[in-house]
Amino acid sequence: MIGKTQLSALGLFQAKLPRYTSYPTAPHFSETVQAEQFTSWVSSLPEDRTISLYLHIPFCRRLCWFCACRTQGTKTDAPVRAYLDVLKSELGMLKKILPEGVRLSRLHWGGGTPTLLSASMIEELSTKIRETLAFAPDMEFSVEIDPNEIDAPRLDALAAAGMNRASIGVQDFDPFIQETIGRLQSYEITRDAVEALRARGIKSLNADILYGLPHQNGKRITESVQKLLSLSPDRVALYGYAHVPWMAKRQQLIPSDAIPTPEERLDLFKTARQLFAWDGYDEIGIDHFAVPDDSLSKAKASGTLRRNFQGYTDDTAETLIGLGASSISRFPQGYAQNTSATSAYMKAIRDGSFATARGHVFSDDDLLRARLIEAVMCDFKVSAEEITRQFGLSRKAVFELLHKTASEFDGLIQVNDDGLYIPYDSRALTRMIARSFDAYDLSRAGHSPAI
Repeated sequence: MIGKTQLSALGLFQAKLPRYTSYPTAPHFSETVQAEQFTSWVSSLPEDRTISLYLHIPFCRRLCWFCACRTQGTKTDAPVRAYLDVLKSELGMLKKILPEGVRLSRLHWGGGTPTLLSASMIEELSTKIRETLAFAPDMEFSVEIDPNEIDAPRLDALAAAGMNRASIGVQDFDPFIQETIGRLQSYEITRDAVEALRARGIKSLNADILYGLPHQNGKRITESVQKLLSLSPDRVALYGYAHVPWMAKRQQLIPSDAIPTPEERLDLFKTARQLFAWDGYDEIGIDHFAVPDDSLSKAKASGTLRRNFQGYTDDTAETLIGLGASSISRFPQGYAQNTSATSAYMKAIRDGSFATARGHVFSDDDLLRARLIEAVMCDFKVSAEEITRQFGLSRKAVFELLHKTASEFDGLIQVNDDGLYIPYDSRALTRMIARSFDAYDLSRAGHSPAI
């Protein structure tokens, strides 16, 4: 068993690292990628390709203090109505450049709060999507659901639109912690939302919960996890709260002296992880859990687990197109991100241009390192045979890379004839190990705690 002293000596409790939902990470995007590049990449998709689509709704009725996402508050539907009209226009522009035969395999609505759309708005948007892209037979349609911002008409509209996976943010059920982070959401409201979803045939349920929140301790996180388990989610994301009040100004409302120490964060994570394991959940990567018959567990078992902007996924599509303000698209050639400011995004689309403001064109080295990092984050191992085959490197070159990484971790990771392997007790170091394959300067942006 690796002790905290050894983990501290390796720098785990001091490190601030990317979550590696992309490589290179977004701070390294540049303005060299613009709308012309996005158009070219979409137009060059093979006609028989299946792709994923992400739509960003940046509005919330209330702004939770803990959240560092790009969102804006609104009490009325007027700005939402205007934004939806622009989003529909962007879908129309996309349709004009998509090659024939491209189909949609995954659809995700995120935010913000997608469920603040009215039932009629949900119907409008889903109809426009169906006019833009044909759905693959096994298409998965997921939506981020706020239990405080949902009702029967909106649930009916989502079910009619084909939603078959719902994602609910829980964060923590403790009322004192909820008050401290500006997120009031009772267990009863959450339970009612889950029951309403299942009553409409939505069988697949994701939930997010946080560790490292102010005033959180072992007893409180145990109670919250047990309440969450009583709702029987199919997947759970157990994310570490990143307290960055210098970047997310609303977090200044949260008392910094109530935040658990890095060592306490590790204990909180381990407590929650053990509870999920006792309830029969499979561990997926560094921070997800899934029931054994969930597609994420099956992807882990088959070696097809992947990582993208939504975290761990079984989505193997090479192309993800992101629409809406700040959305990021991933193509085989690189990343393209829409401008983050909602007003600038809406102006670009209204002027008849895609809103791409920055991105990144992959080099061969990027693709190699991206796969090394993804393999570490998803599988806790790197297959030397896969890397030599996929990237045309010699075994000597691959093992030089692997041994260099292993040498940085005091014998806590293994290199054998098959490649690199991270033992179970060393997996708290996973993001640090991934960083060792990162060729970019991490000092250019702030990142979240490594644990």
